[in-house]
Amino acid sequence: METCQTLPALRAATARLRAAGRRIAIVPTMGALHAGHIALVAAARQHADAVVTSIFVNPLQFNPNEDLSRYPRDEAGDLAKLREAGCDIAWLPGVEVMYPPGAGTTIEVTGPTAGWEGDARPGHFRGVATVCAKLFLQSGADVAAFGEKDWQQLQVVTRMALDLDIPTRILPVPTVREADGLAMSSRNRFLSADERARAPLLIAAMRRAAGTIAGGAPVAEALATETEALAREGFQPDYLALVDGPSLKPLAAIQPGPMRLLAAARLGSVRLLDNIPVG
Repeated sequence: METCQTLPALRAATARLRAAGRRIAIVPTMGALHAGHIALVAAARQHADAVVTSIFVNPLQFNPNEDLSRYPRDEAGDLAKLREAGCDIAWLPGVEVMYPPGAGTTIEVTGPTAGWEGDARPGHFRGVATVCAKLFLQSGADVAAFGEKDWQQLQVVTRMALDLDIPTRILPVPTVREADGLAMSSRNRFLSADERARAPLLIAAMRRAAGTIAGGAPVAEALATETEALAREGFQPDYLALVDGPSLKPLAAIQPGPMRLLAAARLGSVRLLDNIPVG
């Protein structure tokens, strides 16, 4: 595996792959890699001949109320995992490489950024769209793998690439879960032992709500019941909502097209996100 920290080094490495006729996939990450990230690398490998994995804790994704310095980092461990997974290039730019002095361009996406995490974290998706556009263009990737765990982010990046005519195909990869159902996340390490034991109650409540809604129960009633159940278990729910899958517009009733149940709830100091299909 080749490790690149400057843009000329990355472009030289990807040029060699292109000269050999190899299709390139990119897996954008912020590091602190776990089995979910490795699943993205494996999925990317199925759709390309070589995989670039970026590790960059993007400051544009954090608003002033969030602690950028607290985000978990483990560069040595991450690189070891990527080597074992068969990654071809690890792309580790510094902030000064990604956002050189004088840089003044960001990307604002409307549509799927409205509501949910867009409301909870103002400016977050501006940072996501900007860094992903740069990663796609820096790597020249044919394919980019993103986990369905961050469903709204997946829709934002898909919309951005389509609108800007970036020829990178966005590859959705199903959420990877722990044995007890908890969606894997780098932030799970901040859960206390008691919180970790209770964390799977979130997906359990979501599955009950999804089953009840699919069975014909009123949407608002099913969501309210499970929101109250989570609160009784010590969660602080931000939202539990049924939405149209691509647009993320809230739904008051089931529809023929793709639907998604979105959830965000705080447990202790950790804000858990999850989503599942409905119907």
